Amino acid sequence: MTPFHFPESITHAADCLASLGIYDWMIVLSYLVVMLVIGVRAAYKESKQKSGTREFFTGGRRIPTWVLAISIVGSMLSAATFVGAPSEAFRGNLTYLILNVGGFMAVIVVGIFFVPRLYAAGTVTIYGFLSQRFGEPSRVAVSIAFLVGRLLASGSRLMLVGIPLCMMIFAAEGDKTPPIHQLIIAILIVGAVGTFYTAFGGITTVVWVDLIQFTLVVGAAMVTIGLLLNRIPLSVPEIIQTLGSTPLADGTNKLTVLDTRFDISLPFTIWAAITGSFMLGMATYGVDHDFAQRFMIAKSKTKAAFTVIAAQFISIAVVSLFMIIGLLLSIYYQRPDIMGAAGPGISQIADGVPPYQFFMINHMPQIIAGLAVAGLFAVSQGSMDSAINAMASSAIADLYLPWRKSIGRPIPTDKPINEPKIAVAAIGALMTLVGIFFAIIYDPKEQTFLQFALGVLNFALSGMLAVFLVGLFTRRGNNASVIAALITGFFVTLTLQPFIFKPLTRAIFNNELSIPFTYGMFIATALAFIVCAMGKPSPSNDVNREIHPARA
Repeated sequence: MTPFHFPESITHAADCLASLGIYDWMIVLSYLVVMLVIGVRAAYKESKQKSGTREFFTGGRRIPTWVLAISIVGSMLSAATFVGAPSEAFRGNLTYLILNVGGFMAVIVVGIFFVPRLYAAGTVTIYGFLSQRFGEPSRVAVSIAFLVGRLLASGSRLMLVGIPLCMMIFAAEGDKTPPIHQLIIAILIVGAVGTFYTAFGGITTVVWVDLIQFTLVVGAAMVTIGLLLNRIPLSVPEIIQTLGSTPLADGTNKLTVLDTRFDISLPFTIWAAITGSFMLGMATYGVDHDFAQRFMIAKSKTKAAFTVIAAQFISIAVVSLFMIIGLLLSIYYQRPDIMGAAGPGISQIADGVPPYQFFMINHMPQIIAGLAVAGLFAVSQGSMDSAINAMASSAIADLYLPWRKSIGRPIPTDKPINEPKIAVAAIGALMTLVGIFFAIIYDPKEQTFLQFALGVLNFALSGMLAVFLVGLFTRRGNNASVIAALITGFFVTLTLQPFIFKPLTRAIFNNELSIPFTYGMFIATALAFIVCAMGKPSPSNDVNREIHPARA
């Protein structure tokens, strides 16, 4: 990689490739300083108001609906989207988008059936509903499952964003995956900044920061698309024709969206969308408090339902932007016959190297590269701050405060205490450690970025979704069957992991089989639902009674 030379003027900056340069780092550092200032300002404001635990985690239900919808999307735009979506389109096609069919089905169900009941429970977290429906042990068990599952899922996202950040910070070369010690440093930087401002500001700070980060990320994506369209020596119709006529090894082409093949080994077919993706969508919006906390702090249950549905429409538009980037990069890097002299002089990028971030480092002009890198920081912290706040609210409201009450030392939720900030700091540190752990064990040759990050979600969400489905739509279930369902979901998901399922099927059928995460979610949830529904309802919990607002 050639060393950086300062341009003579801003006018000539666009001609100088970023490795990164001084102007890029000025933009990135400015973004980080703004995030830290927001955290300090929120801490000062919170100390003046002397708000209690409920205010810290709910924001007083004063936040505008449209901001909440964008905040949900901002949290969903994790490294799995920023890194994984372009990689999926770069090396494959657009079939990932078909999962949104299941997503649309899911948000309708969540908006109509989940949101009104969970919102009416009046608790700080959605898991408070379970104590009213099954009993306190169920709330504790599901909250613990959420904490473990979200810790794993968010840790995997933190690891994914560490790879491109490491490449940028240390100017790693595109034909190699970053050394582990450099990757750890990158993860620590993201973890420290994200934890800092979340600890001080609570959910209100998280939501408004998500809006800032969403704007930055989408802006960076649109600028990147414009830059690539300018560099590729084809018109837009010619680009579409080229992509549509580019065959892939599986018989599809680069523009294939709808895959109707009955092949259970394929993760992105229409059948996977209406089964596993539908289940994953319900779990993500309805039972994962990382996202559900947004509708729990809406001004009314009607606006809460609108928040969930609107977020899905915004999400598909944004994910499409990143998929377009991946398609354009496939022409830029893999079609020297088209690019000619305008090409980058490279036709191969290593499997473990995300192409969008490789483009940022090596072939994106200064200033624009800085904007894109700041967007990468934003997307990493946007998913991290939301997860930390959600996990801290569950740990405090579902575990710590009930425990204090059980020992005769209750804490009013309207009084200021330090425990929420301590919980945020501890969870942020744990999440960073989990990210480092995944950085050590992740093999890009086994799963793509996207499949790895989404597959981790199944461990906890499958059992949790089954419990909520039983609680909302049946009169069955009790504390014992709830716990059994969570265990079932976890171990079924574990069994379906490639490192277990492939050797198992080889030993039994003399042939290696694999189950994608989409079908794995469907299978694990279905079995956990059966287990939970087998429990007879407890006489102490009348499921037909009206659920009144209760203190967490």
